[in-house]
Amino acid sequence: MIKTVNMRKIYTTEEVETTALNSVNIEINEKEFVAIMGPSGCGKSTLLNVFGLLDNPTDGEFHFLEQEVSKYSERQRANLRKANIGFVFQSFNLIDELTVYENVELPLLYLGISSNERNKMVTNVLERMQIMHRKDHFPQQLSGGQQQRVAVSRAVVAKPKLILADEPTGNLDSANGEEVMNILTQLNEEGTTIVMVTHSPHDSEFAHRIIHLFDGHVVTENYKEKFHV
Repeated sequence: MIKTVNMRKIYTTEEVETTALNSVNIEINEKEFVAIMGPSGCGKSTLLNVFGLLDNPTDGEFHFLEQEVSKYSERQRANLRKANIGFVFQSFNLIDELTVYENVELPLLYLGISSNERNKMVTNVLERMQIMHRKDHFPQQLSGGQQQRVAVSRAVVAKPKLILADEPTGNLDSANGEEVMNILTQLNEEGTTIVMVTHSPHDSEFAHRIIHLFDGHVVTENYKEKFHV
Protein backbone atom coordinates (compact mmCIF):
# COMPACT_ATOMS: atom_id res chain seq x y z
CA MET A 1 0.00 0.00 0.00
CA ILE A 2 2.80 2.44 0.97
CA LYS A 3 6.39 2.41 -0.15
CA THR A 4 9.10 5.05 0.19
CA VAL A 5 12.49 4.95 -1.50
CA ASN A 6 15.26 7.21 -0.17
CA MET A 7 12.57 9.75 0.67
CA ARG A 8 13.61 13.12 2.11
CA LYS A 9 11.68 16.11 3.35
CA ILE A 10 13.53 19.41 3.83
CA TYR A 11 11.99 22.63 5.12
CA THR A 12 13.77 25.80 4.02
CA THR A 13 13.42 29.34 5.32
CA GLU A 14 15.54 32.40 4.56
CA GLU A 15 17.82 31.59 7.47
CA VAL A 16 17.84 27.85 7.99
CA GLU A 17 17.37 24.50 6.25
CA THR A 18 15.88 21.69 8.32
CA THR A 19 15.92 18.06 7.26
CA ALA A 20 12.78 16.48 8.74
CA LEU A 21 13.09 13.14 6.91
CA ASN A 22 16.34 11.73 5.58
CA SER A 23 16.66 8.70 3.27
CA VAL A 24 13.54 7.01 4.61
CA ASN A 25 12.81 3.54 3.22
CA ILE A 26 9.55 2.07 4.48
CA GLU A 27 7.08 -0.45 3.09
CA ILE A 28 3.62 -0.95 4.60
CA ASN A 29 1.33 -3.71 3.37
CA GLU A 30 -2.44 -3.67 3.09
CA LYS A 31 -4.21 -4.80 6.29
CA GLU A 32 -1.14 -4.09 8.42
CA PHE A 33 -1.22 -2.16 11.72
CA VAL A 34 1.98 -0.12 12.11
CA ALA A 35 3.02 2.11 14.99
CA ILE A 36 5.57 4.89 14.44
CA MET A 37 7.52 5.97 17.52
CA GLY A 38 10.34 8.32 18.39
CA PRO A 39 11.14 11.48 20.37
CA SER A 40 9.50 14.82 19.64
CA GLY A 41 10.96 16.42 16.52
CA CYS A 42 12.17 13.16 15.00
CA GLY A 43 9.94 13.43 11.91
CA LYS A 44 6.87 11.38 12.91
CA SER A 45 4.28 14.03 12.07
CA THR A 46 6.07 14.95 8.84
CA LEU A 47 6.01 11.30 7.80
CA LEU A 48 2.30 11.08 8.58
CA ASN A 49 1.65 14.23 6.51
CA VAL A 50 3.39 12.66 3.52
CA PHE A 51 1.56 9.35 4.00
CA GLY A 52 -1.70 11.29 4.21
CA LEU A 53 -0.99 13.13 0.93
CA LEU A 54 -1.04 16.44 2.78
CA ASP A 55 2.53 17.20 1.68
CA ASN A 56 5.00 16.08 -0.97
CA PRO A 57 8.51 14.83 -0.18
CA THR A 58 11.42 17.00 -1.30
CA ASP A 59 13.01 14.11 -3.16
CA GLY A 60 13.01 10.33 -3.33
CA GLU A 61 10.00 8.21 -4.17
CA PHE A 62 6.63 7.82 -2.47
CA HIS A 63 4.28 5.12 -3.74
CA PHE A 64 0.66 4.92 -2.60
CA LEU A 65 -1.66 2.20 -3.90
CA GLU A 66 0.97 1.33 -6.52
CA GLN A 67 1.11 4.89 -7.85
CA GLU A 68 4.26 7.01 -7.63
CA VAL A 69 2.73 10.17 -6.16
CA SER A 70 5.71 12.20 -4.92
CA LYS A 71 5.22 14.93 -7.54
CA TYR A 72 1.43 15.02 -7.52
CA SER A 73 -0.28 18.40 -7.47
CA GLU A 74 -2.46 19.39 -4.51
CA ARG A 75 -5.60 18.61 -6.52
CA GLN A 76 -4.31 15.17 -7.49
CA ARG A 77 -3.36 14.45 -3.88
CA ALA A 78 -6.75 15.67 -2.62
CA ASN A 79 -8.67 13.42 -5.04
CA LEU A 80 -6.63 10.39 -4.03
CA ARG A 81 -6.79 11.27 -0.32
CA LYS A 82 -10.53 11.83 0.05
CA ALA A 83 -11.40 8.48 -1.50
CA ASN A 84 -8.84 6.37 0.36
CA ILE A 85 -7.61 7.89 3.64
CA GLY A 86 -9.23 8.67 6.99
CA PHE A 87 -7.55 10.71 9.74
CA VAL A 88 -7.81 10.48 13.53
CA PHE A 89 -6.11 13.26 15.54
CA GLN A 90 -5.14 13.68 19.18
CA SER A 91 -7.14 16.93 19.37
CA PHE A 92 -10.19 15.33 17.66
CA ASN A 93 -10.45 18.22 15.11
CA LEU A 94 -14.23 18.22 15.17
CA ILE A 95 -16.11 21.29 13.94
CA ASP A 96 -17.78 22.93 16.94
CA GLU A 97 -20.62 24.44 14.90
CA LEU A 98 -21.70 21.06 13.50
CA THR A 99 -23.58 18.31 15.31
CA VAL A 100 -22.13 14.83 15.75
CA TYR A 101 -24.16 13.66 12.73
CA GLU A 102 -23.00 16.58 10.58
CA ASN A 103 -19.34 16.10 11.54
CA VAL A 104 -19.45 12.45 10.51
CA GLU A 105 -21.39 13.25 7.33
CA LEU A 106 -18.84 15.81 6.11
CA PRO A 107 -16.47 13.44 4.21
CA LEU A 108 -19.44 11.99 2.35
CA LEU A 109 -20.50 15.45 1.17
CA TYR A 110 -17.05 15.95 -0.33
CA LEU A 111 -17.43 12.62 -2.15
CA GLY A 112 -20.77 13.69 -3.65
CA ILE A 113 -22.73 10.81 -2.12
CA SER A 114 -26.53 11.13 -2.26
CA SER A 115 -28.53 12.22 0.78
CA ASN A 116 -30.24 8.85 1.29
CA GLU A 117 -26.97 6.94 1.03
CA ARG A 118 -25.23 9.42 3.37
CA ASN A 119 -27.94 8.89 5.96
CA LYS A 120 -27.53 5.12 5.81
CA MET A 121 -23.73 5.32 6.08
CA VAL A 122 -23.69 7.84 8.93
CA THR A 123 -26.39 6.01 10.90
CA ASN A 124 -24.56 2.71 10.46
CA VAL A 125 -21.22 4.00 11.71
CA LEU A 126 -22.72 5.96 14.64
CA GLU A 127 -24.58 2.85 15.79
CA ARG A 128 -21.45 0.77 15.41
CA MET A 129 -19.43 3.24 17.48
CA GLN A 130 -22.24 3.39 20.07
CA ILE A 131 -22.59 7.16 19.76
CA MET A 132 -25.92 7.33 17.89
CA HIS A 133 -27.71 8.63 21.01
CA ARG A 134 -25.52 11.77 20.76
CA LYS A 135 -26.09 12.44 17.06
CA ASP A 136 -27.77 15.83 17.61
CA HIS A 137 -25.26 17.02 20.22
CA PHE A 138 -22.39 19.39 19.51
CA PRO A 139 -18.74 18.42 20.22
CA GLN A 140 -18.47 20.65 23.30
CA GLN A 141 -21.39 18.76 24.85
CA LEU A 142 -19.44 15.48 24.72
CA SER A 143 -16.75 13.92 26.89
CA GLY A 144 -13.26 13.42 25.45
CA GLY A 145 -13.93 9.73 24.87
CA GLN A 146 -17.17 10.50 23.06
CA GLN A 147 -15.47 13.12 20.90
CA GLN A 148 -12.81 10.61 19.85
CA ARG A 149 -15.55 8.09 18.98
CA VAL A 150 -17.05 10.75 16.70
CA ALA A 151 -13.62 11.46 15.20
CA VAL A 152 -13.09 7.75 14.50
CA SER A 153 -16.61 7.56 13.03
CA ARG A 154 -15.80 10.43 10.68
CA ALA A 155 -12.52 8.76 9.69
CA VAL A 156 -14.14 5.44 8.77
CA VAL A 157 -17.58 6.46 7.45
CA ALA A 158 -16.42 6.43 3.81
CA LYS A 159 -14.72 3.04 4.32
CA PRO A 160 -11.16 4.21 3.52
CA LYS A 161 -8.39 1.75 2.79
CA LEU A 162 -6.01 3.54 5.18
CA ILE A 163 -6.48 5.22 8.56
CA LEU A 164 -3.75 7.53 9.83
CA ALA A 165 -3.92 8.10 13.59
CA ASP A 166 -1.81 10.82 15.24
CA GLU A 167 -1.59 10.18 19.01
CA PRO A 168 -5.24 8.99 19.02
CA THR A 169 -5.31 8.43 22.81
CA GLY A 170 -3.15 11.42 23.79
CA ASN A 171 -6.01 13.45 25.27
CA LEU A 172 -7.91 10.53 26.81
CA ASP A 173 -7.88 8.78 30.17
CA SER A 174 -6.74 5.18 30.25
CA ALA A 175 -10.23 3.63 29.99
CA ASN A 176 -11.26 5.72 26.98
CA GLY A 177 -7.81 5.28 25.44
CA GLU A 178 -8.12 1.51 25.71
CA GLU A 179 -11.53 1.68 24.05
CA VAL A 180 -10.19 3.70 21.09
CA MET A 181 -7.31 1.25 20.64
CA ASN A 182 -9.76 -1.66 20.66
CA ILE A 183 -11.85 0.09 18.00
CA LEU A 184 -8.76 0.61 15.81
CA THR A 185 -7.78 -3.03 16.31
CA GLN A 186 -11.25 -4.18 15.25
CA LEU A 187 -11.14 -2.00 12.13
CA ASN A 188 -7.73 -3.46 11.29
CA GLU A 189 -9.01 -7.01 11.75
CA GLU A 190 -11.79 -6.16 9.29
CA GLY A 191 -9.21 -5.19 6.67
CA THR A 192 -8.37 -1.50 7.17
CA THR A 193 -4.69 -0.60 7.16
CA ILE A 194 -3.72 1.46 10.23
CA VAL A 195 -0.64 3.67 10.62
CA MET A 196 -0.42 5.26 14.06
CA VAL A 197 2.02 7.80 15.50
CA THR A 198 2.32 7.33 19.26
CA HIS A 199 4.54 8.02 22.26
CA SER A 200 2.78 5.29 24.21
CA PRO A 201 4.54 1.91 24.57
CA HIS A 202 1.17 0.50 25.68
CA ASP A 203 -0.61 1.65 22.50
CA SER A 204 2.23 0.42 20.31
CA GLU A 205 1.61 -3.12 21.58
CA PHE A 206 -1.60 -3.19 19.53
CA ALA A 207 0.42 -2.92 16.28
CA HIS A 208 1.94 -5.69 14.18
CA ARG A 209 5.13 -3.67 13.74
CA ILE A 210 6.83 -0.71 15.41
CA ILE A 211 8.98 1.67 13.36
CA HIS A 212 11.35 3.84 15.41
CA LEU A 213 12.44 7.21 14.01
CA PHE A 214 15.32 9.34 15.21
CA ASP A 215 16.50 12.58 13.58
CA GLY A 216 14.51 11.81 10.43
CA HIS A 217 15.93 8.30 10.00
CA VAL A 218 14.36 4.89 10.51
CA VAL A 219 16.62 3.38 13.17
CA THR A 220 14.81 0.13 14.03
CA GLU A 221 11.77 -1.92 13.04
CA ASN A 222 10.30 -4.46 15.43
CA TYR A 223 7.67 -7.02 14.48
CA LYS A 224 5.26 -7.77 17.33
CA GLU A 225 3.84 -10.82 15.60
CA LYS A 226 4.13 -12.60 12.29
CA PHE A 227 2.04 -10.66 9.78
CA HIS A 228 0.12 -12.46 7.08
CA VAL A 229 -1.29 -10.59 4.06
